Amino acid sequence: MSVNKYNSHLIILPEDDHNLQIAKGFRRYLNLKDVIQVLPVARGWKKVMEEFENNHIINIRQFPKRNILLLIDFDDQEDRFSYAEGYIPENLRNRVFILGVKIEPRDLKKDVLKNFQGIKSFEDIGEALAKECAENNNELWGHHLLIHNKPELERMILSVKPFLFPN
Repeated sequence: MSVNKYNSHLIILPEDDHNLQIAKGFRRYLNLKDVIQVLPVARGWKKVMEEFENNHIINIRQFPKRNILLLIDFDDQEDRFSYAEGYIPENLRNRVFILGVKIEPRDLKKDVLKNFQGIKSFEDIGEALAKECAENNNELWGHHLLIHNKPELERMILSVKPFLFPN
């Protein structure tokens, strides 16, 4: 199912299958299939950026209510965010977001399985993250493998909260 491109919506472009599952859990919790579209995996963070540049910039310009989340692994590379951010044209910066696990999602899952009740899968992680966004909570978002996302997450929530979290 795809979103109505003329209404406010969020497209999620995941790097790999683990990120895809997290994105699906996020969407499942919010139950907004007509507002959130999860794209197929790009198969690598550089391929996410290439696909964004080659296939999505034109659509974001064409549809002013489109927002896109680039969901990548940071692979413990401190310059990964700024490198990826360099792909985003300045005039689209307020509608393009980059989030991801500091190393890889499997590292997050391994730690979360031990320390967070009720989380057993990547989709459960996505649901928990969406729930925290909806409830203005940051227990899981505050995890040492996710805390680096805080400025970008806050920026994204300001943009998408009206149509993803209307309460």
